[in-house]
Amino acid sequence: MPDPYRLVRRVRDRAYWNASPMNPSEPFLARAAFYCAFASATAAVVSIAAAQTLLALALAALLISGTRLRLPPIWLPLALFILGTVVSLLLSENRAAGWPQIRKLFVFSMLLVVFSTFRRVREARWLVLAWTGAGTLASLLALGQFWRKLEEARQQGRGFYDYYIGERITGFMSHWMTFSGLVVIVLLMLAAFVLFSPRGRGKALALGLAAGAALGAALVLGMTRSMWLAGAGGGLYLLWVWKRKAVLAAPAAVVLGLLVAPGSVRTRATSIFQPRQQVDSNQHRIVCWRTGWEMIRAHPWFGVGPEMVGLKFNDYVPPDIPRPLPTGWYGHLHNVYLHYAAERGLPVMLVLVWMLGKMLWDFRRAARALPPGPSDERFILHGAAAVVVATLISGLFELNLGDSEVLMTFLAVAACGYVAADTTPGAA
Repeated sequence: MPDPYRLVRRVRDRAYWNASPMNPSEPFLARAAFYCAFASATAAVVSIAAAQTLLALALAALLISGTRLRLPPIWLPLALFILGTVVSLLLSENRAAGWPQIRKLFVFSMLLVVFSTFRRVREARWLVLAWTGAGTLASLLALGQFWRKLEEARQQGRGFYDYYIGERITGFMSHWMTFSGLVVIVLLMLAAFVLFSPRGRGKALALGLAAGAALGAALVLGMTRSMWLAGAGGGLYLLWVWKRKAVLAAPAAVVLGLLVAPGSVRTRATSIFQPRQQVDSNQHRIVCWRTGWEMIRAHPWFGVGPEMVGLKFNDYVPPDIPRPLPTGWYGHLHNVYLHYAAERGLPVMLVLVWMLGKMLWDFRRAARALPPGPSDERFILHGAAAVVVATLISGLFELNLGDSEVLMTFLAVAACGYVAADTTPGAA
């Protein structure tokens, strides 16, 4: 006689795995995990406190519900990255200082909760639309902030450029770099929706263009050069896979944009090659990068330890660099590759590059396996690939993945990309 309890467990497990999180018949905790994961990923664009609280609730509901846990196929480099971080901390001369980075590893559970609770591509599409709404609100707030800063500079009788570079727009965030990084991610996913989704037509197209205008204006007026380059790189990728001839028009569009842009935007663009001393951060970054190389040379395998780059920075500044150092923030190295190599060792940096490269490879391979024509799978996969391209570029100039809001949103995008890849026949 069969064991009735075993039969009940088998039926329960099958229901947890096969039912959609949007299906009301699914057990409450499984649906709660999905809704909390969705809300957490959306809230990352608005509030890190709310996003992490919701992430903790999603993780708890997921674990208690008995839902089958899933990790995307980047689990090996991710595990090695976490292991390398822990080893670096254990070998650090100041373990207490590095504990915040260990606690921050919790953020990586975003991959687990999104990939385990999102079962269909339509749920990823809804998340992109939620990001678009939240990002548009943040951008409109930032544009209002820009207007106020114009007025403040005028009232104080100061040149706007010199005043603004140290007081840029932030939206709902605390720093302009965080805000601009989030805008790039949302803008690229929205662009992928418009270009590759069959639903990006009619009213959806009009709303998407309006949202894109607000996001694009906030990105430009944020005057964060590394994010300009990142957005351009991701955008060129999307144009290349959409219509390759459209890439030829990109340089002309940039030139035309600079001609009609405010003078401060043109000044910021030319500062890439002709920086204004003590205002633009070019020389400051060179000091950071050279100091990072010295740290890597001294500690190639395990680094100086988590959170120790800022504490030990002055000990590794090359002797030929004059003091005082150029104005700027020296708490990190303004390059994600140099920073993780200096902080946690070259192996940790290499597994990070491996993880990002595998994401890009997997999304491109899955997209190539799709049948011709627009689809939600195509827009999610190309959007996720564009975000990876942008992240690789911005990482040359900033510690982009060291920012919790940006990291959470990036991981949610990656998980959505793997959800789309998982539903694509022939992608494996």
